[in-house]
Amino acid sequence: MISKKMEPLVKNSSVIRAMFEEGTKMKALYGEENVFDFSLGNPNVPAPKEVKDAILDIIETEDPVKVHGYMNNAGFIETRQAIADHLNRLHGTDFDARNLIMTVGAGSALNVTLKTILDPGDEVLTFAPYFVEYGNYVANYDGKLVVVPPNLENFMPDIEKMKEMITPETKVVIINNPHNPTGVVYPEEVIEKLSKALEDKEKELGTVIYLLVDEPYRELVYGGRTVPYVTKYYKNTIVAYSYSKSLSLPGERIGYIVIPDESDESEDFIEAATIANRVSGAVNAPSLIQLVIQRCVDAEADVEFYRQNGEILYNGLTEAGFECLRPEGAFYLWVKSPEPDDKAFVNKGKKYNILMVPGTSFACPGYVRLAYCVSKETCENSIPKFKELAKEYNL
Repeated sequence: MISKKMEPLVKNSSVIRAMFEEGTKMKALYGEENVFDFSLGNPNVPAPKEVKDAILDIIETEDPVKVHGYMNNAGFIETRQAIADHLNRLHGTDFDARNLIMTVGAGSALNVTLKTILDPGDEVLTFAPYFVEYGNYVANYDGKLVVVPPNLENFMPDIEKMKEMITPETKVVIINNPHNPTGVVYPEEVIEKLSKALEDKEKELGTVIYLLVDEPYRELVYGGRTVPYVTKYYKNTIVAYSYSKSLSLPGERIGYIVIPDESDESEDFIEAATIANRVSGAVNAPSLIQLVIQRCVDAEADVEFYRQNGEILYNGLTEAGFECLRPEGAFYLWVKSPEPDDKAFVNKGKKYNILMVPGTSFACPGYVRLAYCVSKETCENSIPKFKELAKEYNL
């Protein structure tokens, strides 16, 4: 018999993963080229050549005991120092290896951070729409997820509403920038306003409120936009990062946590998070891919590929009559459902072999998400099908 805590997770298994599995079946039935699967954020772009070269060279030249063995639970010091130096060059920060913990992707980074901070009953705020797993991650440590309603005007965080919802039990606020599922990028003025609001609430309540920044899409931004590095704006910032999107390595499960020296009791936090990394069962991040990252910190994603896909879908869907948010970052198109029931709209899309994820999965009904980290041909060939779907709604 499974635990009562697992029962709702089994019942409400990720809609995104379920759509992905359905897409696999449809491709076998209709042919992969005839199914337009925008369900899962699984990068279609190959990893940069530097990654392959690093893997081959490490296997040939490094000591096998190092390549395949244990290390400090926080990760190889050389890898953490290489990343710290990279961040310092890019953002003018002053990190050292001690400020980083290598993790099994951003999901692990978020879990390790929450395990380090939360006691049962503590509150974690996030802004709808939000990545569906946040609620599960918070529940892992018996915390309570508090959701700030969506700002439907521009999908920026509703900071005034957040201030109203913060209580003495609030320990963490999670933001995701660039944003999944909407594709918006929070600019500097929003980060400044958010930071000031949290500083004011800390003083008012006499508590520490961590700002946990989930940013696996940091490098994927368009139109000359920049993503503010939040540790420079708010001292109690913790950064969770993943190379899944920037280097197209989702299956390698490699990421890190940044814990700045200026954050509250940072030395104790670093020690506790390192132990949390171990007792989570991950023990440490995969050794081979840590060594690869050490050599590839300056490798770059093919941002232009994603930008073009986003433009193809945005232009095609808006011409068909759909209302869409123009992507600024990440690789998601956020589309308003032409009927209030976004799940019904998703089901109608399946008639045309189009797979979308309902906004209800992100706590924002009335919208759908398209993950355009697929081939250019998939985006182009889907447009006639979207136009057929639009005709059902007389758009």
